[in-house]
Amino acid sequence: MKKSPVWHPFTQHGLNEPVPLVTHAEGAALHTADGRRVIDAISSWWVTTHGHGNPRIVAAIRDQAEKLDQLIFAGWTHEPAETVARDLVAMMPRPLDHVFFSDSGSTSVEVAIKMALGHFANRGEPRHRIIVMQGSYHGDTIGGMSVGARGVFNRSYAPLLFDVDTIPFPEGANEYRALDALEQLCAQSPLPAAMIVEPLVLGAGGMKMYPPGVLRAMREICAAHGVLFIADEVMTGWGRTGTLLACEQAAVVPDLLCLSKGLTGGSLPLAVTMATSEIFESHRSKDRSKMFFHSSSYTANPIACAAAAANLAIWREEPVLERVAHLAHRQRSYSRALAGKVNNLRQLGTIVAMEVEAPQGAYLSVLGPRLMSFFRERNVLLRPLGNTVYVMPPYCISDEDLARVYAVIGEALEA
Repeated sequence: MKKSPVWHPFTQHGLNEPVPLVTHAEGAALHTADGRRVIDAISSWWVTTHGHGNPRIVAAIRDQAEKLDQLIFAGWTHEPAETVARDLVAMMPRPLDHVFFSDSGSTSVEVAIKMALGHFANRGEPRHRIIVMQGSYHGDTIGGMSVGARGVFNRSYAPLLFDVDTIPFPEGANEYRALDALEQLCAQSPLPAAMIVEPLVLGAGGMKMYPPGVLRAMREICAAHGVLFIADEVMTGWGRTGTLLACEQAAVVPDLLCLSKGLTGGSLPLAVTMATSEIFESHRSKDRSKMFFHSSSYTANPIACAAAAANLAIWREEPVLERVAHLAHRQRSYSRALAGKVNNLRQLGTIVAMEVEAPQGAYLSVLGPRLMSFFRERNVLLRPLGNTVYVMPPYCISDEDLARVYAVIGEALEA
């Protein structure tokens, strides 16, 4: 086969690992050029919710492509974007009344950070500090890396990153240490502008989980000090944790909400940052220098917005949360067979994670590629985070395919 010029993400090409060519997909299955059927057990990097090639979403994409493919969004608008914005405001908790479009989870985080800083700058308040949680991940843009954990992901780019304040990850006895640290940071002068969190689950940080009560306590501390609370629900949103948003489980409404991945059902790249009216109004002025300075060429692309509108209709009209609950129940049943063979077996909604050996290894653990190769050879797409194996399938996965995923994990443990 002719050598490909493609440079793949998170791939060390010097290792010459195989890169399968996928020709088509349906439901929870990928089909390769060499005739294999591969079970997509991680929703193609956490994006595919209803399954690949969902007919309603595909039809919406096809219909919109024939009418309007692209439009500058600065000073112009189109119906798919207006529909998505109205539907999101109706679906998400009040007072998240304003929707800013972007094109990925990383950029939705960048937008939230810029909105928070712009909010205080426009009010003449000297707030610029950002508080983060140890081990978090918020994307690979400069702002996203700055508010994420420092390490192998971003070591080469350290000179570009801005400083943040960090609280411990709130697990076990660290819950109180984390909340005490947050209280102290919120009281320091100059006061912080914002705190950003992944609600209940750290994604790339190892699928580490913490309780809703801690999330609620963090929100209350920030509110008491006027610190804006940013919820990065790029991964945790759209049912992954068992509810539409993870924040629901803590009865928390953030000041800024980041959504992407499942926003289009995983079909096309699109993201939004939702904001309260207070943040919107701090940018609204007759002074053009106070406008929100952010955009990309493809902001609110009409075809992507049509896919998102179809996804939101699915959420309104179909029993999606029932499917989520059924999948979570099946996951719980199959994962029980692994108890005692792995460390820290845990589940939240449709996310199941475990460590193959203790303690939790680094992202570059040699075990990760070995496991990934083992799974790939058995036609299962799983991508371990170091020695952390996690399962996060589309909600439509069949019982037969789900059983196969856990059987292959069991085979890996035996091997």
